[in-house]
Amino acid sequence: MVSFSSLLTAGLLATTTLAVPHGHGHDQTVHLRRRELTKREGSPKRGAAYNDASTVHSLHENGKIGWAYDWNMYSNGNLPEGVEFVPMLWGSKMFGGWSTAVQTALASGSSYIMGFNEPDMGSQAAMSPGEAAKAYNQYITPLSGHAKLVTPSVTNGGGDGVGLSWMRSFLDQCSECGLSVLAVHWYGQSADEFKKFVTEAMDLARQYNLKSTWVTEFALSQDISAGTASEASAEFLNEALPWLEGQDGVGRYAYFMCADGYLLNQGGLSISGKAYVS
Repeated sequence: MVSFSSLLTAGLLATTTLAVPHGHGHDQTVHLRRRELTKREGSPKRGAAYNDASTVHSLHENGKIGWAYDWNMYSNGNLPEGVEFVPMLWGSKMFGGWSTAVQTALASGSSYIMGFNEPDMGSQAAMSPGEAAKAYNQYITPLSGHAKLVTPSVTNGGGDGVGLSWMRSFLDQCSECGLSVLAVHWYGQSADEFKKFVTEAMDLARQYNLKSTWVTEFALSQDISAGTASEASAEFLNEALPWLEGQDGVGRYAYFMCADGYLLNQGGLSISGKAYVS
């Protein structure tokens, strides 16, 4: 696994300008509708990370996407029929509108709730494990029983206080939070690195009796730096996706991201988009 500093150099910081919540407020129109979640085609694991719900339709043309999220508690548009929207409590800036938004999402068919976005990064949710555990217990744990609860999503940074080190400390302090799923992000250089990190995450999830691991952002660092899909990303996906599908410990995954220059190209599928839904 590459070091945290080398990941930043390779382009991890590029995601901090993209993987952010949309504007939200009590006056925003919430475009959510009840969906039939039991009749899905394609892989129920494969998801779409997006900013605009309309873009998911291109990715889902062949019924390949089972779920989607947008780093937000609102869906920001209508997703394709049969694609489950999973709300996220991104961080402290969303606390004020969370209660109303999450109830709307649950009433519309959401069966999972995602925790904070990269709290181990100062440029993202920026919380210590203790702060995150306290906030999670206050805002998300009360919803246990209404939905399955997903941990905050951490980076694959190495060292104390980031990545899986941060996650372990959070899990120790959130033992009564009603968690079901562990969530991680990965940016790096190869499929072998990716498999190694996800295996470590699955091992950690098993240690804390969590039912599965979700990889809710992942991509090659070179594509993030370039802001475009490549033959290398297609080759990476052709190796990584069958492996993810074959791992019982992986519940869901979403490649970064459903947007032009990544999985899409001028409204159609990019070379990596074609690999992602093949």
